[in-house]
Amino acid sequence: MANKFIKNIEFSKALNLAGLVEYQQGRVVSLTLAQNSTISMTLFAFSKGEEISTHSAPGDAMVYILDGEAELTIGDTKVTARTGETVVMPADIPHGLEAVENFKMLLVVVK
Repeated sequence: MANKFIKNIEFSKALNLAGLVEYQQGRVVSLTLAQNSTISMTLFAFSKGEEISTHSAPGDAMVYILDGEAELTIGDTKVTARTGETVVMPADIPHGLEAVENFKMLLVVVK
């Protein structure tokens, strides 16, 4: 069997990413799809009002909103992102986010 670099997801099948994580009131739910020294891919489902506090990352972080709406803070800039939109947060710049409403995202960090 060949090495698999992506985990926790079915192979050779069309899937709806948003359906792979479910909302849980008052919680942030995550599902790691890949994680190594050069890339991290994680699906998240945020309940309204949940957040990730401000931090910085050693790589560029791309957020793709699968459902709902979030407010991201990148340095001194605030960005609202909705279903179907993408925001890239540059490496080493403090950033955080808050669920304006329930939302799901795919986070890809490239180092």
